[in-house]
Amino acid sequence: MTAFAARLLDWYRDCGRKDLPWQLEPTPYRVWVSEIMLQQTQVATVIPYYERFVAAFPDIAALVRAPLDDVLHRWSGLGYYARARNLHRAARIIADDFGGEFPRRYEDVVALPGIGRSTAGAILALAHGARHAILDGNAKRVLARYHAIDGWPGQAAVAQALWRQAEAHTPRRRVAAYTQAIMDLGATLCTRARPACARCPLATDCRAHALGRETDFPGRKPQKAKPVKTTCMLLAHCGGELYLERRPPRGIWGGLWSLPEVDSADEVDAWLERTFATGARELRRWPPLRHSFSHYELDIRPLEVRIAAPSRTVADRDGRWYSLASPPPLGLAAPVRKLVDTLTNERPA
Repeated sequence: MTAFAARLLDWYRDCGRKDLPWQLEPTPYRVWVSEIMLQQTQVATVIPYYERFVAAFPDIAALVRAPLDDVLHRWSGLGYYARARNLHRAARIIADDFGGEFPRRYEDVVALPGIGRSTAGAILALAHGARHAILDGNAKRVLARYHAIDGWPGQAAVAQALWRQAEAHTPRRRVAAYTQAIMDLGATLCTRARPACARCPLATDCRAHALGRETDFPGRKPQKAKPVKTTCMLLAHCGGELYLERRPPRGIWGGLWSLPEVDSADEVDAWLERTFATGARELRRWPPLRHSFSHYELDIRPLEVRIAAPSRTVADRDGRWYSLASPPPLGLAAPVRKLVDTLTNERPA
């Protein structure tokens, strides 16, 4: 065992987190769900979503039985919805190919949708104590600073250097504790902006600390200005129901229910005629809403459209009416949920 691992394990014994919900009963299923939710999302945000999700789908069999709409509904607001779709797809594969039991071979785990090298290693290490290295965002930061590995981890050469160190430091025993320890250290002490080096068990040998350059490691992703896209979202409602359309299975908000979109207010009448063979009784512009994605900004211009009773809806649209008084359990993206809630609260009781 390296000195790095020994010190980290001693620190974890005294200071690590041991009461996270998925730690209390670390079955492969519960660890898997937590690791998928923790991809690009902080622990504090994940905990309430995780608790509601496993209450609704306590095991793989329950997840397989659930319609995708139910799964996306439980995920609504957590973002990166491809994670939920992949979780659902992977559960079906596990049911069909592994008899409903989460696989134990690394090759089988990493082949499942939504699971990469680090996530596969974390699941097997935390659930079974199997020796597999991890390299999530926290581990990257700890290792990059300890060894002063320069450069952005998204570059292949930098990632390879970090993986070599991750493999070298992963011990052959107490692997589950070590795996949680390196994640905990990065989340609680070796943070991005203000690392608490005075309390870090690795500070005496940390090269970045010796150089006084802790926040220079790991290197930052080269910044580019995000493009801004614009859309008009229609809150088309009639008789206490709002019209929603399902988004395509791939892409932004894939598989979620969303508000219909047009390029401008000038297209509303034509859209209403195509969709419902009716016109608007009232059109109201709401204040714009900006939503940030990892690679662009979306400026949403909401248009509330009160319509007369529609005479039809076109057959080739995957649309439905959504009751504002008794909303069904559907997956809605965060900005869509915000607009729907605003409309609901503005309606008279």
